[in-house]
Amino acid sequence: MAGESRSPDALDGFRQFFALERDVLVLSVAMFAFSLGFQMTSRYLAEYMVALGAGTFVVGLYGTVSNVISAVYPYPGGVLSDRIGSRYALTVFGFLSAIGFALWLLAPVVGSLAIGLIFVGLVFAQAWKSFGLGATFAVVKQAVPPDRLAEGFASTETFRRTAFLIGPLLAAGLFALVGAESTVSLPDAAVIEAFGLVLAVAVVFAVCGTVAQHVLYDPSGDSLGTSFDGVEGIRGVFDDLRGLPPELRPLLIGDTLVRFANGMVYVFFVLVVTRFLAVGFDASVPVLGRISLSPQAYFGVLLGIEMAVALLTMVPVAKLARRVGLKPVVALGFAVYAVFPVLLITAPPDAGVLALLFGFSGLRFAGLPAHKALIVGPADRDAGGRITGSYYLVRNVAVIPSAALGGAIYGGLALPGIGRVFAGSPTLAFGTATVIGLCGTGCFLAFGEEFGPYARSDE
Repeated sequence: MAGESRSPDALDGFRQFFALERDVLVLSVAMFAFSLGFQMTSRYLAEYMVALGAGTFVVGLYGTVSNVISAVYPYPGGVLSDRIGSRYALTVFGFLSAIGFALWLLAPVVGSLAIGLIFVGLVFAQAWKSFGLGATFAVVKQAVPPDRLAEGFASTETFRRTAFLIGPLLAAGLFALVGAESTVSLPDAAVIEAFGLVLAVAVVFAVCGTVAQHVLYDPSGDSLGTSFDGVEGIRGVFDDLRGLPPELRPLLIGDTLVRFANGMVYVFFVLVVTRFLAVGFDASVPVLGRISLSPQAYFGVLLGIEMAVALLTMVPVAKLARRVGLKPVVALGFAVYAVFPVLLITAPPDAGVLALLFGFSGLRFAGLPAHKALIVGPADRDAGGRITGSYYLVRNVAVIPSAALGGAIYGGLALPGIGRVFAGSPTLAFGTATVIGLCGTGCFLAFGEEFGPYARSDE
């Protein structure tokens, strides 16, 4: 009935999807296609690189380059979108991503240049995800009335997270297809073959998503910007950094430490499952019968479990924040980020234990809505975007070297002409990450401030 209010639930994003403007529907479908392609490939890239002959330090460097791109791309992408319009910007970014996936697919045929081609492909593959960030925000803002902006963003975010669930499961199916009935780690040749199928699917999704958004998107609502004054833009960034509300600083410090810790080991999760623990799956499942999965295939299932928990708990935890406050919910997410690495690296090689651990890891996403509210809440009404941008700029830049450091600790470090100067170990890398993450969590718990409207009254 009109005038009734209803609490949100896990299906709200899909209900809102079918009630929104055409351009947001098109964007949501494109976002699903690209998120599916990127998620089903990016989480396996370390396994692919090792199969092609890369060492763990090089894998860490890959993670660091990815961090650089994530920090640098969004701003010029947003400027370009304002200059040429969202339709053409997203089309360009989409085709660049498809080229990136294709370069990854071609890596095995170039021999000793394969790893270099992986890095070149990364520059292209992340184009839609990072360059297109500003353009996707612009599409929603232009297509949706001001009083329905939250619904517009909820639609696109729900479809993005759903792709995070489906993508790894699809990758798991392709790995299972190549390693049928195998419960041991696949040989490098089989990994390359299976991941080639994954990349081929990603190319198809990227091309279809690009064509669909270019043909179906109505550019008449695009607002084209004027020339960009680089000096004024840079000066504005520094002004915004100086203007961060004081109550955000403990959150920023704690968040940066937690994300740095996660960045040290995130790219190595797949290697721990497939090579360090080498855990596959072999059991009789009701209705489906006996299922045997290699560690590579089972890793995709674990990622699906993680994202299923995230999707199921995000709304209930957001409701919980209204009762207990934002700070405890954010601290819970930080704590999950912090302790997961040491729990994973010390886990027994048991499929059921890993399923529980990755389900537990999904709880880190449950605190994301509260985290975003805590960031933007203290900002002035007309400064939320600038405060948010400044916050993420500082955090993302600080996290850039984390993966390279993690790689050096994970596999050791050797220098040309000197040899190995540091032995390293996976356990040391993951343990160090947990220590740093716990420091960040403790900093936030000790000094972080609650956002006023969520503060509990003593009355």
